[in-house]
Amino acid sequence: MTASTTPSSPPAGLTLEAEDTKLVVLARAARLRAYTPGGQSAEGAAVRDTDGRTYAAATVGHSRPDLATSALRAAVVAAASSGARRFEAAVVVTEAAAVGTDDLAMLAEFGAGVPVYLAGPDGVARTRTSS
Repeated sequence: MTASTTPSSPPAGLTLEAEDTKLVVLARAARLRAYTPGGQSAEGAAVRDTDGRTYAAATVGHSRPDLATSALRAAVVAAASSGARRFEAAVVVTEAAAVGTDDLAMLAEFGAGVPVYLAGPDGVARTRTSS
């Protein structure tokens, strides 16, 4: 008698537009470059400005937690220092259950209502919130 196998189904998640899926790919790649010497959670983030330009960044940890920079804040800083002032969407790839409130506040500084997708390390977008 042979064991039967059933095909596994892909993890359930949100359906994203193609441009937002690109942000997930960028954020996953950025997460791999996170600097977390103190064992902080590695995150990657990507944002898209209203001109269609994208910016990605990773967690930058520090031995003093108050000096650490989250991935989303780093991506917003990279975009803002390049001249971006409004955003269309953002993605955070993390093992955490939610995007940090300080991170959302940083993004909201440049406009309320920006969709923020939270994806797991597997790249599956699990939730959507907004700034």
